[in-house]
Amino acid sequence: MKKLLFSLLTAVIGGASYGQSILANDIRQGEKLIEAYFTPMAESFGGSLNNGWYNTAKPHSLGGFDITFTLNTVIIPNTAETFNIKDAGGNTFTSNETEASTIFGSKETTTMYYNSVELPQGGGKFEMPGGFNIPAMPLPMIQAGIGLIRNTAIDIRYMPMMNVGDNFNVNLFGIGLKHDLLQWIPAIGDAIPMSLSLQGGYTTLNTELKISGQEVSLNTKATTINLIASKKLLMLTGYAGVGYNSSTTTFAADANFDLGGVQFNEKIEVAFESNKNLRANIGLRLNITLVTIQADYTFSEYPTATLGLGVSLR
Repeated sequence: MKKLLFSLLTAVIGGASYGQSILANDIRQGEKLIEAYFTPMAESFGGSLNNGWYNTAKPHSLGGFDITFTLNTVIIPNTAETFNIKDAGGNTFTSNETEASTIFGSKETTTMYYNSVELPQGGGKFEMPGGFNIPAMPLPMIQAGIGLIRNTAIDIRYMPMMNVGDNFNVNLFGIGLKHDLLQWIPAIGDAIPMSLSLQGGYTTLNTELKISGQEVSLNTKATTINLIASKKLLMLTGYAGVGYNSSTTTFAADANFDLGGVQFNEKIEVAFESNKNLRANIGLRLNITLVTIQADYTFSEYPTATLGLGVSLR
């Protein structure tokens, strides 16, 4: 890869002296190109962050606690590996190809053209970067929960800045609540031999990654609200949930680019469109004295498999 897309867009942003109104339109079109390339990563992060919050619908009793290591692995759908160049680039960023790789697509670059009569030589040619060519995106985290009053539990999740693969550094922080619903309808609670709770969580993830030696960052904020039910039988607890996911991502990069002999150095920041979708999951937890082992699968736009290992008391 010779130059990143956002390097080209930095040139556009910095080139306002060549024609403010036309270049402003180019910037808006270029942001669509950046968004098309990175959207699968942003959406997969949102899906991953909204998973792994629970392995039972029953909150801890007062003072009860758990500490759990969780690995959420998002499965990348085939539709997220490419994007339509015409839809993203319009008439400003064009190619002889109809599709280009997203950040999760093949490693092959795509030759593209920046068309502008306002810049020297009418714009220029550049290589749209290929992707990492990976089928799944794993995200580990540590989560701790403690029981409060009124059959309510609070969960805190955290991961310090750490390397995930050769090109990723990530850290995250999140907070969640789980509240028993059947306590408020005792007639139903006594008649139904199961647990039913309302759960919500908020997580923020900071990501630093390198593409072609250039550093970029993505900040993702994810929120989920779920209705969860569970039933314990001896050492096994089956659980299931339905809910709503929402996530937003901001992309930022510092870039250098030489276009027509003019040097530019500006910061790019793009706010991605919010991603909102429904989710449903089903899972199983095994209790061996204080040790818990969990596994579940979430059905959503970006399916997610979750594995967890922890200790739990009351």
